[in-house]
Amino acid sequence: MAENVCQQQVFEKIFRESAPQLRNYLYYKCGNLERANDLVQDAFAKLWEKCKSVVPDAALPFLYTVAKNLMLNLIKKDNVRFEYASNYDGETLNSEHPEFEMEMNEYKTKLESAIAALPEGQREVFLMNRIDKLTYKQIAERLEVSQKAVEKRMSKALLKLKDVLQGH
Repeated sequence: MAENVCQQQVFEKIFRESAPQLRNYLYYKCGNLERANDLVQDAFAKLWEKCKSVVPDAALPFLYTVAKNLMLNLIKKDNVRFEYASNYDGETLNSEHPEFEMEMNEYKTKLESAIAALPEGQREVFLMNRIDKLTYKQIAERLEVSQKAVEKRMSKALLKLKDVLQGH
């Protein structure tokens, strides 16, 4: 009888061997360990749902694909918080300037969409720098690329975001 991912011992072996590697991959992509752990659990839940159609040798690529898609979906849904938001007293602005609040919400939505539309490499560098406050050197070490590559990705990301947000 051929091995099946639905067999408990096979599934557990895949989990033991793949979960830490998958968690690290997701952590580097999203910069949040708790979120990475949640995504790993969700990816393995999806593997269990599809266990009859996934052979053990294809489990790891399946998990990476599912995890990446889950992460991208989260990025699209997330409220991206930027430093400019912390400079304002939200309650004062909301009660005194409702039109400003509406404009900020529109801008935020447009910005989130623009970030989600960035190519993966640019998006991860942008988020690691702007959200996680990592330096280009730290990002380069995490992604195992040169600092120049990080600078180039960030430059391209900023140009694309500027183009999209120019009219706002």
